[in-house]
Amino acid sequence: MGISRSRQIIVAGAGIAGLTAALAFARRGFSVDVFERSESLVEVGAGLQLSPNATRILDRLGVLELLLPKAVRPRGVILRDARTLSELARVPLGDSAEQRWHAPYLVAHRADLQGALLEAVALQPAIRLVTGATVAGLTPRPPGVAVTLDRAGGIDQTTGLLLVGADGVWSAVRGLLGIADGSRFAGELAWRTVIDADSDIGQAFAGIGARDAVNAFLHPGFHLIAYPVRGGAAFNLVAFTRGQRIAEGWSGAANAAILEQAMRHTAPALARLARDAGPWTAWPIHTVRPQTPWTAPGVALIGDAAHAMTPFAAQGAAMAIEDADTLAAFVASEPGNVAAALAAWERSRRPRIAAVARRGAFNHFAWQAWGPIALVRNLVLKTRPPEKLAADLDWLYGWEPARG
Repeated sequence: MGISRSRQIIVAGAGIAGLTAALAFARRGFSVDVFERSESLVEVGAGLQLSPNATRILDRLGVLELLLPKAVRPRGVILRDARTLSELARVPLGDSAEQRWHAPYLVAHRADLQGALLEAVALQPAIRLVTGATVAGLTPRPPGVAVTLDRAGGIDQTTGLLLVGADGVWSAVRGLLGIADGSRFAGELAWRTVIDADSDIGQAFAGIGARDAVNAFLHPGFHLIAYPVRGGAAFNLVAFTRGQRIAEGWSGAANAAILEQAMRHTAPALARLARDAGPWTAWPIHTVRPQTPWTAPGVALIGDAAHAMTPFAAQGAAMAIEDADTLAAFVASEPGNVAAALAAWERSRRPRIAAVARRGAFNHFAWQAWGPIALVRNLVLKTRPPEKLAADLDWLYGWEPARG
């Protein structure tokens, strides 16, 4: 491999994980080629939450300042009983979050985050973004890797020090590594919609939940998360119910009666959302087996390609951002021994990813509890001071990556 290619990073996927990886490697003196299978970059999805562990990294990569004009700093996460709409507990955010965790807690539309990442990428001459290019093959070629690309039916080949698979839960790179059964349907549907804040239904929602906060409505069998996006001009709503697998893809058609039935016994104003806030898009939740290997000679998987998890800890984007930045730091610290760097990176990341997955499982259990368990939950939440609830998240939001 030539000297120039020994500092070349190849990234598959131009989503949040891939673009963050490109920026993180470029910041450390590498050249980066990002190959995206889609012909145009249209981010699917709706809102996302960016906790301080993520915004701290985005700030260092020059992305945060580009995102802030379109993001919202919620003043808290408010847990509410879906039947009565009464407040059960509150985690203070806003200025309190910045003082405690030294970075803001933001909510934003996913497209706005991708737009900010793309803007930051465009300012980096060391990054080249190529659309309409699919990674079709890979061959370890010590000390790096040779990658075959399918571009409009034509086949190209490139080489680099490392291939970063950032191509999502249905990762082609993971498949090329021979991991055929990596993803699985989690048995849950996420029902998503975005409503204008000034619309009738938007104003109705503002009457039952704080406009400037993340509201979580808890109920046996489902829960609903709602928060402002687009600078406060809209609300992102996502409800979670049990459901059948509907598509091998991010979204698909499903009978909204499932959602209406789940929300039938909530407060009337909340139940109205199921009927009038649509159209709702049903997103099947898929995860990646925890045993899935993340690294191979010359290859690393990050984000959903490595460890897609349920969204109940609101950490999917944050873990992808952490993965990207830490991977770049480990490789930069030992560029002459990429195998050792990858092994050390995977060892360092697995305990944290496992802890976040456990937190998500706990949230799902607690938020959809019923009967005596729900009564105990409500009692505990009502007696727990907001500062204590915030302190419980120090391990997650206060995390700092290794400097590099």
